[in-house]
Amino acid sequence: MTVIRHSHSGLRGRLRPLALLSLFLTLLAVALAPSAGATADPGWWNPVARPAPDSDINVTGEPFKGTDAEGNVRGFVDAHDHLMSNEGFGGRLICGKPFSEKGIADALKDCPEHYPDGSLAIFDFITNGGDGKHDPNGWPTFKDWPAHDSRTHQQNYYAWVERAWRGGQRVLVNDLVTNGVICSVYFFKDRGCDEMTAIRLEAQKTYDMQSYIDTMYGGPGKGWFRIVTDSDQAREVIEQGKLAVILGVETSEPFGCKQILDFAQCSKQDIDRGLDELHQLGVRSMFLCHKFDNALCGVRFDSGTIGTAINVGQFLSTGTFWKTEKCTGPQHDNPIGLAAAPEAQKELPPGVTVPSYAADAQCNTRGLTDLGEYAVRGMMKRKMMLEVDHMSVKAAGRAFDILESASYPGVISSHSWMDSGWTERLYKLGGFATKYMNGAESFTAEARRTAALRDKYQVGYGYGTDMNGVGGWPGPRGADTPNPVRYPFRSADGGSVIDRQTTGSRTWDLNVDGAAHYGLVPDWIEDIRQVGGQDVVDDLMRGAESYLRTWKASEQHQAGVNLASHASASASSTEWWNPFTSYAPGRAVDGRRDTRWASYWSDDQWLRIDLGSPNLIKRVTLDWERAYGKSYRIEVSSDGNNWRSVWSTSNGDGGLDTARFDGVSARYLRVHGLDRGTQWGYSLHEVGVFSS
Repeated sequence: MTVIRHSHSGLRGRLRPLALLSLFLTLLAVALAPSAGATADPGWWNPVARPAPDSDINVTGEPFKGTDAEGNVRGFVDAHDHLMSNEGFGGRLICGKPFSEKGIADALKDCPEHYPDGSLAIFDFITNGGDGKHDPNGWPTFKDWPAHDSRTHQQNYYAWVERAWRGGQRVLVNDLVTNGVICSVYFFKDRGCDEMTAIRLEAQKTYDMQSYIDTMYGGPGKGWFRIVTDSDQAREVIEQGKLAVILGVETSEPFGCKQILDFAQCSKQDIDRGLDELHQLGVRSMFLCHKFDNALCGVRFDSGTIGTAINVGQFLSTGTFWKTEKCTGPQHDNPIGLAAAPEAQKELPPGVTVPSYAADAQCNTRGLTDLGEYAVRGMMKRKMMLEVDHMSVKAAGRAFDILESASYPGVISSHSWMDSGWTERLYKLGGFATKYMNGAESFTAEARRTAALRDKYQVGYGYGTDMNGVGGWPGPRGADTPNPVRYPFRSADGGSVIDRQTTGSRTWDLNVDGAAHYGLVPDWIEDIRQVGGQDVVDDLMRGAESYLRTWKASEQHQAGVNLASHASASASSTEWWNPFTSYAPGRAVDGRRDTRWASYWSDDQWLRIDLGSPNLIKRVTLDWERAYGKSYRIEVSSDGNNWRSVWSTSNGDGGLDTARFDGVSARYLRVHGLDRGTQWGYSLHEVGVFSS
């Protein structure tokens, strides 16, 4: 504002009353004028053209934007949801759609065969017991669905997801999901069962949903639902107060990688083509196996009736049932339940029955295959994040070995299907873990059990709702509980007011209905606050930032230079028994996994590597053949004569070992075996030496 000063005092005196009057009138006009924010602009978070009729949101207040004082984004992360699973499994397993151009009445209607009373809701009573009967009408009455214990009806209607976003969620991982075998044996379908065809369709439908929401807000890019393909995009979206949506894949036979009678039905070329296609679609995280053993890895079993049904599917898919063995460490797979699943068992050929399993053998015999290792390394090259849930203990252990050997942080456990004994190993790498959407008491108890570990690694927490994932969700704690959710309540950030959610003529109350659909995620979080306290919710509010840090670190990861590659190598001894195969020391540094160095069959043996000049050494990787070292140490030297130990172990178990230690400068490195793990000598496919 420019101030004009006059030197004539008389003029200055005459103008003062006029100036004051003018200022008063201006302020009065501003005060009485209609507020742009109150009338002309309903708020950036409200659509200008929502379909009518439609679901209510029942949240008031502006969603929070920006970052905290330290520059961190805020908000909850759902690392495991299935927005489009209605498009998988042949199109009739999950009834209803998350959106429809024809409106809510078309989106939220039951499968045709569920009318008039649910008598043919076969998958419903396979998974949930009873007879499957229910009122099939969705909009507008919703008498029987969605419900916390209904596994076959749509829970992810877009407006319900909108309510979760308005309540503080800022990251949603949409796992594209299907299962070719379940599709093939299910009685009702309206399309083919090829898994990759379904994955492509679900990806396209997710982009269609983004466009559908954008239209309500005035055009492309204006809606709150934003699909992102890198962590910087996600951070920008969250800073704008919107929801960052990441595409993942959870399917049983990715890229056609099934196995029949233990023979792989895919190749490395299939894996490369598949990973390239998924990356182009925008997929940034994925599972390599799910429910059935495949050509890539063995699975962590399901239990109970569902476990029996899945085991039947395993046989129909692969020609073999699950096979178990005693676990070699503290981690174990889920016990296989012996509960009958009559409808599923009818699909078995005559004379074939589901086997019984020893109670003390809880580990899958199948781990990560050579093709599975190739796929893990392929994901790392493409900076994708590996989901280790559903992997057998043997497969997950090997996957961790590979990730650790490269210091690759992109590892996710998104819904409590990883043995909890791996959690610190995951955090050490820089990975991210969430817990399945259990009831408030169970969720809080687990959050408190692992709080010290998260504090140690300075990470937040998250949840995996697994909505539309045939899992089951928190039931009601009861209206008479001493600490119910009291409506209306404030969102976790305090900026919005959340009331009971209404769609059509049905209003849900978490206290009496449980977590029936995605719109009740904010209510469930308030329930956690009532049960577990504000600190648990605060930990969840740090989840979005932690997820983005894992993703960013994966994108920025660079494979270290292997200082030992093709270096000069010597050894205390070299096995010689096959005139056509060399086990010379140089075979351990030739960059090939199909060659190896092997020593004589005695304990005290060593492999020495000359790096050519002094180098900083911080990490050594050892890819053992079956003949491994149980007790060994890593030694370094400047002159090749005087050695000092920088790392050692007395409980080696073979496989792929990674030794990390404070950086040392040395020209020579020696792997010194003290005690063998087998009756043979020491044998290494490859040794890697790194400065980082």
